[in-house]
Amino acid sequence: MKNILVSSDIIPVGQFKSDLAKYLKEIREKNNSLIITQNGKPAGVLISPTEFDELRQTKLFLESVSRGLTDSDKGEVFSTSHLRAELEKSRSSRTK
Repeated sequence: MKNILVSSDIIPVGQFKSDLAKYLKEIREKNNSLIITQNGKPAGVLISPTEFDELRQTKLFLESVSRGLTDSDKGEVFSTSHLRAELEKSRSSRTK
């Protein structure tokens, strides 16, 4: 994610509405973010579809790691031999 430039990446909602197509094109091409304000306060953030996908994948990865660490703390883990057996069973069922 790029750094936010106060001079160009924070705009009031009225300005955003009047130049909507321009801002959408800019975000898509430059892969930057845009903070939209309403009454002088942040009201929303517009990001490119690529940035959204990256943020979503990062979130899913971090949630997965967190679940794994929680399982490990609870002692809910597989031994290496058990894991290999499960993987082999899964692979063999896919080839049938």
